[in-house]
Amino acid sequence: MLQNKPLNGVRVLDLTRLLPGPMCTLHLADMGADVIKIEDTGEGDYARWMGVEKPKNSGYFLAVNRNKRGITLDLRQEKGRDIFLQLAKTADVIIESFRPQVVDKLGIGYDTIKAINPRIVYCAITGYGQTGPYRDKAGHDLNYCGYSGVVDQTGLAGEAPAMSNFQIADLAGGTLSAAMGILAALYAVQKTGKGTYIDVSMTDCTLVHTVAALSTYVRETKTSPRGEDMLTGRLPNYRIYATADNRYMAMGALEPKFWQAFCQAIQRPDWLGLAWSTGHTATQLQQALTDLFASQTQQYWTDKLATVDCGVTPILTFEESLADPQIQARGVFIHAQHPTEGTVKQFAFPLKFSEYAFSIDRHAPLQGEHNQEVLRTLGYSEAEIIQLKTTGVI
Repeated sequence: MLQNKPLNGVRVLDLTRLLPGPMCTLHLADMGADVIKIEDTGEGDYARWMGVEKPKNSGYFLAVNRNKRGITLDLRQEKGRDIFLQLAKTADVIIESFRPQVVDKLGIGYDTIKAINPRIVYCAITGYGQTGPYRDKAGHDLNYCGYSGVVDQTGLAGEAPAMSNFQIADLAGGTLSAAMGILAALYAVQKTGKGTYIDVSMTDCTLVHTVAALSTYVRETKTSPRGEDMLTGRLPNYRIYATADNRYMAMGALEPKFWQAFCQAIQRPDWLGLAWSTGHTATQLQQALTDLFASQTQQYWTDKLATVDCGVTPILTFEESLADPQIQARGVFIHAQHPTEGTVKQFAFPLKFSEYAFSIDRHAPLQGEHNQEVLRTLGYSEAEIIQLKTTGVI
């Protein structure tokens, strides 16, 4: 199926670990790129063992590393570095997520690669970018969301900031921003023949997507307190409401036509002009809606509003999402086979191309699974490969 995918022929060397980089290269691999995942000769990608007992290969790792080939290299050894440089000559993209200057110290930085492959697209994903006073700071998604103001805007009024297991900075700031930059750079290479260096700061890329907060700041020179922004609780018609069975409904009836449809469905024509109310009127309406939804179960409201075009829907658990008819119809979840882990449930590639079919062509690689396969393409003999393994290069 690889030849039927849009990135067929693109080779990516992936030095990243954990989530942002591997998820980025997962998307590229699902679209047909030949992604070679390069791990160290020790424990490799930390995601292999996070949250599980050894042997490795956690569900987390399996979910974001399919359709890739995997090799191990000790880049601190000269021969390991030489192998990487040989691969770099044939690559279109290199993506790494080390702290700034680590790749330069290893002898595989952008300037070194550009000298042997001027067409290379070299992408570095870090928490804070290659410049600035925080560039060498340690961090994770929560830290980057904290610095970008996202966490402070998340949660209910008067309560502590909320935490989410959806990694906003890792995925929107890292994964998707890097993928966007890489694809744009590959297009530019086709026109100019010149590669480029892409500096992805997860904090930067998260901050520039906080458009709602910026719009308030520009207008009022300050942001609203937590839980009181237009989309975080100020409006009665854009809120989360609890039901009688301690479940929840999401009300997203922002547009007048949606609010009108909702009011008609619950037979409250007196509420028609109150959707965007403020002050005491808004507080009264919010309490009335709170009481209304609390009077019945989630299933009652789901059934009652199922055919009403008003943007009021149930908040599902993850397990319920798996079985939801819309999700089922879109084929979002799939089953894949792995040689050591058996049947593994995963997300499918989310985009639907009219001319290209998604498929799983490779399971998430075992550590160093494709050492021999990749090294043979570089001309290494069986004896040389055995020697590389004996000396710990691979």
